[in-house]
Amino acid sequence: MRKLTVFFLAVVFAISGLTGNLVAKQYVIATATTGGTYYPVGVALATLTSIKLRKKGITANAISSAGSGENVDMLKNKEVDFAILQGLFGAMAYNGKMKYEGKPMKDMRSVTMLWQNVEHFVILSKYKKTGTITDLKNFGKGFSIGKRGSGTEGSGRVILSAFGIEPDKDFRTEYLGYTPSAQAMMDNRIAGANIPAGPPVSAITQLFATLGADKITVLEFTDQQLEQVRKVFPIWTRYIIKAGVYPGQKQDIRTIAQPNFLAVRPDVPAEDVYLILKTIYDNLPFLHNIHKATMAMKLEKAIDGLVVPLHPGAVKFYKEKGLKIPANLIVD
Repeated sequence: MRKLTVFFLAVVFAISGLTGNLVAKQYVIATATTGGTYYPVGVALATLTSIKLRKKGITANAISSAGSGENVDMLKNKEVDFAILQGLFGAMAYNGKMKYEGKPMKDMRSVTMLWQNVEHFVILSKYKKTGTITDLKNFGKGFSIGKRGSGTEGSGRVILSAFGIEPDKDFRTEYLGYTPSAQAMMDNRIAGANIPAGPPVSAITQLFATLGADKITVLEFTDQQLEQVRKVFPIWTRYIIKAGVYPGQKQDIRTIAQPNFLAVRPDVPAEDVYLILKTIYDNLPFLHNIHKATMAMKLEKAIDGLVVPLHPGAVKFYKEKGLKIPANLIVD
């Protein structure tokens, strides 16, 4: 991943040297840990913005973070301008629910839907019982829930609560990022991890490739279990990880997913948001070449499932493209 970042930065610097333009604005995009999907896609978004909009005085830089939970805080504190968020955290924060009960975070707007955040509750196969999420009940082994304060930890706890599964009670809780979680499993220091992201997830790929597909189980969700999760927060849907996505994976994996979206602070100028959004949709093949998860991005689906009102710059873009915008997504 470091090589990917260095490559992108080299491209940006090379182009900046050719243009010689003065950069007036550099926006910061918060992503997540480097072993997931948020980070490489965030770097790609920042690089694309810098390449295409530098002549207009706009560049961007992507930073790693603990994920959606920290990203919400950084938007609120004006430490970043844009952030990739789980739909769950966007809905909870904006509406003041659950973790944000009584403290709604209204200082954010939506830009676009991105891709689905696919749940990967992965365990060593030797501890598999039913092969479904309830195997974590009375698991009794080390299990990484995600980095402290991350969206991974937050969404993981919400899902597990639907089945009465309690971290620290049903398993020994570890707080690791994606790649460290995979490494800890390979070293037999933990027996499982929560690694939600758009397939293929590099940390999951590493597990399948290193340990072998027969040694790794991504826990599934039955239709009934999906409905149990939706009763807690109705944003998850069925997702099938097709056979062959991961090395040696011979069977489809029936899991669930929630949407991811790009959020922005309301005080970012509308024209800048408009230009960045236009650049994204004018150059989707660039993103597709960076990560397969972005293949889900299509203009006609750009506002489907959004849980936070749109930024005025995004409203302008979508109206120009002829999209019908629901009233609840327009507040400014």
